[in-house]
Amino acid sequence: MTLPPIPDKQLLADQLAVVLGQMPDPSGGPVAGQLERDLAEVFGVPHAVAVASGTAALHAALSACGIGAGDEVLVPALTVVMTVAPLNVLGATPVFVDSDPATLDLDYDDAARKVTSRTRAIIPVHLWGRMGDPAALAAFASEHGLAIIEDAAQAAGTTRDGQRAGTIGTVGCFSMKDGKVLWSGEGGCLLTSRRDIAEHAAAFRSHWQPAPPGEAPMSRLTTNSRLAPPLAAIALANLRRLPSLVELRRAQTRYLLHALEQASGLVALAPATREKWNGFAPLLHIDLPNPRAFAEHLAQRGVPNSTGSFRLVPCDARPMFTDRGQPCHGAAQILDHTLAIILTERDTETTLDRYAATIAKEAAAWTT
Repeated sequence: MTLPPIPDKQLLADQLAVVLGQMPDPSGGPVAGQLERDLAEVFGVPHAVAVASGTAALHAALSACGIGAGDEVLVPALTVVMTVAPLNVLGATPVFVDSDPATLDLDYDDAARKVTSRTRAIIPVHLWGRMGDPAALAAFASEHGLAIIEDAAQAAGTTRDGQRAGTIGTVGCFSMKDGKVLWSGEGGCLLTSRRDIAEHAAAFRSHWQPAPPGEAPMSRLTTNSRLAPPLAAIALANLRRLPSLVELRRAQTRYLLHALEQASGLVALAPATREKWNGFAPLLHIDLPNPRAFAEHLAQRGVPNSTGSFRLVPCDARPMFTDRGQPCHGAAQILDHTLAIILTERDTETTLDRYAATIAKEAAAWTT
């Protein structure tokens, strides 16, 4: 098994050179607008809004959906703190929902128990690029009258039941930070079929100007979260390489999982039926003693991974949220037993062979 070549980066250099040649330009120039039009076309939605980060995309999306002080929003505990931070800024309360260790999807029974009269939205998080069941999500949101705001930060290129990640709810939010499949160094975007949400988000990222129809510019206090033109140029070039970037990541994941088929105590986590996963991070279930310590041990041996390198824990276990009731045990079980290996497009067969050899050797020797 061999990897496809890294997609040609000359397009990035050419696109960036054009934008740099036009700077300084206080108007921001045309590149962000072109990125938004191309994003909408590629993802098959009417509207896209480019912003400075994935967190900024969630912030703008939540505001556009009317989320504010006193509201509650269902959020999986199986996520990072960046998903939750915008809720705090808006004065809303995250209500953490458990996940099913067998599927990685939301535990909808737990979610239903946590709906109250103040619940306004749900934020499904496609961690590691994996999508939950879109029909189950839509049915739950419809039953309870909730907006769906997808955190699809890691899921560019994933589909399930023919639906693209980031397009199944009211708004879909993406990060374009380095390491994502669609990257620009830093940046983000949101996708929506609703013009009013797009207009609100576009105003929200730029001190409420241009304002939505019927409102005065700068008549609300918002933020500056515009995407800088050089970063927009990188994103635009990578968007045009996106099919190749997704196929490369899938190939890297297949390559590494194939190399680890005989590794002791490790079993690949296959995507769901009818899920076409982008392969964001090779995922393996760790069936070894003290699995989290094993992941940390691998990080020390040069194999970057979510729990070992970044000490990823359920969001409801973070110090600022530990007073929110019973912990979400399913999310903790998933994170404690999942080896999610961090990849970039620069990882060659040599790098992946080194990862595989290290993982297999350490798994065979692991006893504590």
